[in-house]
Amino acid sequence: MRCGLKTALAGLAMLILGPAAAAQEAEPSSSPPPAIAAAALPDAPVPYTQIRPKRPQPKARPQATAPQSVAGQAAAAQPAAPAVAGAADVVPGLPVQATGARLSPGETIPTAELEAFVDGWVRDAMAREHVAGAAVSIVQNGRVVLKKGYGFADLNPRKAVDPDRTLFRIGSISKTFTWILAMNEVERGRMALDQPINRYLPEKTRVRGEGYRRPVTLKTLMDHSPGFEDRAMGQLFERDADRIRPLDLYLRQERPRRVRASGVASSYSNYGTGLAGLAVANLNRKPFEDLVEDELLTPLGMSRTTFREPRPERRGLPAPMPADLQDDVARGYWWRGGAFKVRPYEYIGQIAPAGSASSTAGDMARYMLALLGDGSWNGATIYGPRAARAFRQPIQATAPGINGWAHGFIVYGLPGGYRGYGHDGATIAFHSSMVVAPQLGLGVFITTNSDDGHELSGRFAEAVVRQFYAAPVTFPRPGSAELLAARGAFEGYYVTSRRAHGGLEGFVGLMIGGTQARVTPEGRLVTGSGDELRTWVPEGPVREGRFIAADGDERLAFRMKNGRAVSFRDAFNAAQMQRAAWWMHPLLLGALAGLTGLAAIATLLGVFLRNRRDFRESQIQARAALTQNIQAGLWLAAFALLAAWGMQTADLAKVFFDWPGALLITASACALVAAALTLVTAAALPAVWQGGRRVESWTGTRKAFFTVTVLVYAAFSVVLGLWGLLSPWSG
Repeated sequence: MRCGLKTALAGLAMLILGPAAAAQEAEPSSSPPPAIAAAALPDAPVPYTQIRPKRPQPKARPQATAPQSVAGQAAAAQPAAPAVAGAADVVPGLPVQATGARLSPGETIPTAELEAFVDGWVRDAMAREHVAGAAVSIVQNGRVVLKKGYGFADLNPRKAVDPDRTLFRIGSISKTFTWILAMNEVERGRMALDQPINRYLPEKTRVRGEGYRRPVTLKTLMDHSPGFEDRAMGQLFERDADRIRPLDLYLRQERPRRVRASGVASSYSNYGTGLAGLAVANLNRKPFEDLVEDELLTPLGMSRTTFREPRPERRGLPAPMPADLQDDVARGYWWRGGAFKVRPYEYIGQIAPAGSASSTAGDMARYMLALLGDGSWNGATIYGPRAARAFRQPIQATAPGINGWAHGFIVYGLPGGYRGYGHDGATIAFHSSMVVAPQLGLGVFITTNSDDGHELSGRFAEAVVRQFYAAPVTFPRPGSAELLAARGAFEGYYVTSRRAHGGLEGFVGLMIGGTQARVTPEGRLVTGSGDELRTWVPEGPVREGRFIAADGDERLAFRMKNGRAVSFRDAFNAAQMQRAAWWMHPLLLGALAGLTGLAAIATLLGVFLRNRRDFRESQIQARAALTQNIQAGLWLAAFALLAAWGMQTADLAKVFFDWPGALLITASACALVAAALTLVTAAALPAVWQGGRRVESWTGTRKAFFTVTVLVYAAFSVVLGLWGLLSPWSG
């Protein structure tokens, strides 16, 4: 299991979220699959995944999977054609088109071929990524072609995943229901995309101007450009059902700051989606949960989908999840110490429009059929033609293949040059993805119930499209001599715009929200750090700043200014990665922390190592020395407390639920007092340097050491203040 602050908290970039904003991937784990996962994953040929070369995995033991729907049973009745290993990885029986793709866009994927591919791909990924359970549904050309469960919804007692009964948390896929409700109000003429969202909100939840003239509109909420900072710690998820608040109260109490003008740049915002959900609920004078059931879930027959959560009924809150659904809610798991550990239930009802939905693979198949049918399926219509066009029309123009926002839906660039629409979703333990590709008449949904499921869910739709509709591609793509010559234009450290802009959460955001860009001698661009690396090659002239993954189809687009890259959009357009200011570099913070630690240790050692002559000092010098000794102890205590807190971040849930925690607050308080004492020692410097051989005074060497220590502490204090660590009250 990967651990450490940067790796463990990288989940923040994808939670609830949504888009797997971290466009980086870790090396596959070399440890054997867990026994439980091995039991859940029958022997199967490993098909062509084209994610990246995998380390050999121990052979999995057979076990029964969950029952299938009628479509799945029909598929199972046909003999499954095995995936053929090797360089070509050709699936037998599929026609090869002139383009080199196995199927043309109008052709339906043969069900047996599809099931054979999906079985191998999913089971292989579940073993590799330590995923306890998963569910898949795939629709095409107006019907369900595959619906299947894998592994377990519960390990004690063991309960296999049932695609028609098991409810998984679908995270930010919930947002797509919110945007449909909002577009319905636009079609009715009761909301307007370009009018201030404040027109539709209760007075106490209205967005404050904070010096920005351009108002936040429904349109800017849909493309995630309202200009809010992003805060999540300690309030986006709750472990205790008693802490759930009504939506309007949550939006009042957890109001983020506006840090940029509305409509300037996309930076993913759960809070913004919450505002949109409250606006439509306010217009209809009913709770959001009731509204989504009446307008969307009931008409589509999605009886096993709900935004409600399994908790006791409480006055002032929407009704809880119906009892007949609660027994089928999948448990969340994380892989720790060679075994699966149960995650506590993650309550998100306080901001339900952004991520509280639970659903089954079967219900999500119905939903995808409606999306592919421009809002209509099985005689029901949940939105009209204007919304249908909007959900397939990016609000912001993007370069070919670059993901964007289509009125709340993510626009995906898929293999073969196809375009998809949908959303990713994540909580701490659940990871899901839904992509519909109208050109192919195809909808793909997958959901998992384990912390590391994002590697599985995030690439599944791409793998299906590549397998059947994309021409073979040789990986890795070659580097570029032109990029090598222009390396200085791209290399540097970049920081995400999707973070808190201050306080302790801002400190953590800067710790985990940056990426290094460098160019290799082979002419490839590498982003990330440690084992979280992605490699890119130019797509078109280097001066345009467009890149494609060396081993996939993700794109990267830099904004160029005077021939130099100043920012780039991450793979899901969920944030801008901006060139970091000088004080944002972790190397600077680390260097100053190292110097501060050395100075503190030397200061305390000096108390015991000085000879008798060194103890000659004036009264001011004695007091200055005492102050600096106290500082040294406080700095070392702060470092120790931060290290202890960092060790706890291996459990992301603990960080969220217990935020900020006694360790981090105490570390911040120690650092704050130590930084404040720097003002005292700096003020004492002139007096410290007074005196000579005729009076009691320090040696010149000790005076110099004292001065250097003051300067080191002062520099470190300034940088820590800019990073947000010197504000223990902000937690």
